[in-house]
Amino acid sequence: MGKIVKGRILVTGGLGYIGSHTCVELIRSGYEVSIIDNLVNSERFILDRIEKITGEKIDFYEIDITDLTQTMICFNDKKFDLVIHFAALKSVNESIKFPDRYFKNNVGSVENILKCIKSEDVKGFVFSSSCTVYGQPDILPVTESSPFKKAESPYAETKQICEKIIKEFAIINKKPSISLRYFNPVGAHDSGLIGELPRGVPDNLVPFITQTAIGKREKLKVFGDDYSTKDGTPVRDYIHVVDLAEAHVSAVDRLMNEETNESYEFFNIGTGKGYSVLEVIKSFERVNKVQLPYDIVGRRQGDIESIYSDNKFSKQTLNWRASRDLDQMMKSAWIWEKKLKESGS
Repeated sequence: MGKIVKGRILVTGGLGYIGSHTCVELIRSGYEVSIIDNLVNSERFILDRIEKITGEKIDFYEIDITDLTQTMICFNDKKFDLVIHFAALKSVNESIKFPDRYFKNNVGSVENILKCIKSEDVKGFVFSSSCTVYGQPDILPVTESSPFKKAESPYAETKQICEKIIKEFAIINKKPSISLRYFNPVGAHDSGLIGELPRGVPDNLVPFITQTAIGKREKLKVFGDDYSTKDGTPVRDYIHVVDLAEAHVSAVDRLMNEETNESYEFFNIGTGKGYSVLEVIKSFERVNKVQLPYDIVGRRQGDIESIYSDNKFSKQTLNWRASRDLDQMMKSAWIWEKKLKESGS
């Protein structure tokens, strides 16, 4: 007898940081995975790493989903039960410099995927959203009922626009959809085979920390120490990428089992705890016994002061909770960086 497959899932951007970890957890949970990725923000060798971790061969389509014709070919080639959409440009800083590129890519890719889903027997859609949709909240922690504030960057605005498009699509076409608004994913898979792999100078804190620790960067920059926070540095809700991947599996299960209460649902995916930039640095230094050189520099455009989640709704409704703490995040991120250097990647 062959293996029982719970469902066939198409993952766009599946070789990226969050996408690759989600593919691993989907396969571990009994799903069959296919991946679309244009390799703009990812590396092809990650496909081999996913297959090594899971022991499964994965169908891979090197496609840019802003090309509707190519994307349609993928859907004609294989039937999918659900689509998880990660593929997007993701740098807050870069989006400020090139807003048109971000609107065209991020919004256009969602529109194309939804056109493909509309004409196929796909049961539903999971969208990779972001806590940036909330802007700088008036009240913390942020709940799902917190309103969208003015977007602090074009990247954040694309996430707000995409959520609105998906909501209308889900209601009109009766295709249940879930947006996961996640906070700051960090860390890496326990195997050390997959992790965050930024192109060029990292935008995010943790890869900048690990690259500084390994010697790729001379010194870490801390953007601002004059915020109204416990130590003056920005506060974020950091979540282990494997916890985040498991949240996507819970969302897929919810759609596959037809458990949604509304056509369109959205959940905060975070730990519910806020850590400052300096607290993250100290955790990394402590658990890995590494001293980090860093400089305090001016604030960075597009950054907000403080945000962390209220995750009660996701715990209750998604049947999911984050289980890995900050020290585990920092330890796994360092293992990944060291293995990456060993492999020469």
